[in-house]
Amino acid sequence: MGETLTVKLVTVWLLLLFFGNSFARETQRPANNSWVKIRRLSAEDHQRMMDLLGIASLRTGRNGMDPNAPNYANYDEAKANPYPDLPDPLVLKNGQKVTKTKMWWNKKRPEIVEDFDREIYGRVPKDAPNVNWEVISMTNEKNGEVSVITKKLVGHVDNSSYPAISVNIQVTLTTPAEAKGPVPVIMEFGFGGRFARARRGSEPTWQQQVLARGWGYAIIQPNSIQADNGAGLTQGIIGLCNKDQHRKADDWGTLRAWAWGASRALDYFEMDESVDANQVGIEGHSRYGKAALVTMAYDPRFAITYVSSSGAAGASLFRRDWGEIVENVAGSGEYHWMAGNFLKYAGPLSWDDLPIDAHELIALCAPRPVFISGGATNGDGWVDARGMFMAATAAGPVYKLLGKKDMGTTEFPPIGTALIDGEIAFRQHRGGHTPGPNWPTFLVFAQKYIKQNKDMRKSAEMSG
Repeated sequence: MGETLTVKLVTVWLLLLFFGNSFARETQRPANNSWVKIRRLSAEDHQRMMDLLGIASLRTGRNGMDPNAPNYANYDEAKANPYPDLPDPLVLKNGQKVTKTKMWWNKKRPEIVEDFDREIYGRVPKDAPNVNWEVISMTNEKNGEVSVITKKLVGHVDNSSYPAISVNIQVTLTTPAEAKGPVPVIMEFGFGGRFARARRGSEPTWQQQVLARGWGYAIIQPNSIQADNGAGLTQGIIGLCNKDQHRKADDWGTLRAWAWGASRALDYFEMDESVDANQVGIEGHSRYGKAALVTMAYDPRFAITYVSSSGAAGASLFRRDWGEIVENVAGSGEYHWMAGNFLKYAGPLSWDDLPIDAHELIALCAPRPVFISGGATNGDGWVDARGMFMAATAAGPVYKLLGKKDMGTTEFPPIGTALIDGEIAFRQHRGGHTPGPNWPTFLVFAQKYIKQNKDMRKSAEMSG
């Protein structure tokens, strides 16, 4: 009875979170009057981009709340694959098959990157500004029973080209106080605590689970890089680079901006003697799961990623009709995540006109390990766990070409099954829209690739 009630409550919360263009931002939501203004300005900018593209109207996204609505989200697998044929990640645009690793690195991978840059996530400016990092505080404290050192960092983005806009990237970095040397670090795109809490009982937080392995953790605040709305596109790092002007059709969107910010944090980690910068992972949940996968795909320095409930514009296939679809992402509540060109695929073009799909975003991470996670359909159905699994499966041939292992199956596994034998990993947990239940599985997977600080792990276990 308790589990059923919990699932129902999680489902109601999820639908309220995700429905339509009125997406509630999980953190730092402005006061009501400010939010009304943000929605109005976002809608105006959205229309401006449609005008720039010559688009008269867009198709309506799915309704996640009302089962009686004509556009209610589809959760029938028999109707979920209107475009079953995916672009082949190992065929060049001229039709030539990619059979050697050199062809992948020199020809096919650049083709895929160009398609994502132009049509999906947008281009980072070639003259993106430098970031100067400052440690504003350093505190000796405890997380659970483990002594740690926490640094609060601010990355001051050079705004000499346009002083009217300031961007200061906020990061906290926590490492074991008794570490004998640099430690691996898992960095999270932070919600500000909503999803960081442990579930009821004595279960450790994800941070404590990381510390138990002798690793450190970091939390980067995405909104300090770029606001999570269309009204903010003339501010933040995008607005700074554009000098307060509106975006062009292939300019970067918010997901790419957040990924850029994470890469600048990694720049700092490379200078910090407490961090093993060759062993930094990136994790994110929901919209930040999308950002984590984009980060991993574009920055080869990241060693591993945990992509939680990322859905459309993350690990789920755009060609799927399940839960959130292309039209939702292209609507005025989410379009800012993407390049303006993405809107075409919700209007004059179809999903099948997309030159690429999510499996190729996963393929860009190869040969590095990727862990893809989702929750049960009753509670996390909007993000399409099966669609994410299908994308992971379709990325497998690239991993195998590069000498790595895929998931070892193309059959969607029973819920709770951990597919972690290859470099592409997948698990659908029994919870709702949360990364919590899959943290232990991810860390078991990650231990195969990230070296343990054995002295610190022993110390943490003794302290516990």
